Amino acid sequence: MSLSGEPLDPGRAAAAHAFIKANTRVLTPPLVPEITLHLAEESVPIWQKTEEELGEMNVPPPYWAFAWAGGQALARYILDNPALLFGKSVLDLGSGSGLTAIAAMKAGAESALASDLDQFSLAAVHLNAALNDVALQTTAENLLEKPPGAFEVVLVGDLFYERVLADLVSKFIDAAAAAGALVLIGDPQRNYFPKGRFVSAAEYRVPVTRELEDAEIKRTSVWRLG
Repeated sequence: MSLSGEPLDPGRAAAAHAFIKANTRVLTPPLVPEITLHLAEESVPIWQKTEEELGEMNVPPPYWAFAWAGGQALARYILDNPALLFGKSVLDLGSGSGLTAIAAMKAGAESALASDLDQFSLAAVHLNAALNDVALQTTAENLLEKPPGAFEVVLVGDLFYERVLADLVSKFIDAAAAAGALVLIGDPQRNYFPKGRFVSAAEYRVPVTRELEDAEIKRTSVWRLG
């Protein structure tokens, strides 16, 4: 429960920010030490606390509280290849913690829109952006239900873990690439990753936690489309 005794409304930024600060630590992702984030050290406790705060059960996992392998690899690639994003308008799909959107702005992007359906994620994005002295825009709109717009670069980190979501993401990025966007994907080839469709740009060995993954080092690639 929130301090007021009422279930937390994640749309209330101050309450969401307070919850995130109370249940995470400021840490650096192993592969991207240039960036600091509010991250959880264990998955189950923060998931349970999220349900308590919302006064609901079976809420989605707090993806925003962790630096996933695909996001770390993509952020590393962006920082190492800033010319790809310099001066560009960027969309970060399923932004989570905002890691890759932050990396885009550090690489010199003109703007970055962090898109996520989870309001806690968007609250975390704002906190993490402030930690890293960058400005990000956010949206909770389901962008997969509409044309991709005029973004010059689209970032996709670890979004191929569910079949329906993977299909929607594939259609969206195909349309974005057809409209001229560069699509950069960070993914360790999860269950529904469309193999054989993208060009591999880089590969990383990403330190992760056994609590979330099946290994302590996750071999993860960055892929390009368009």
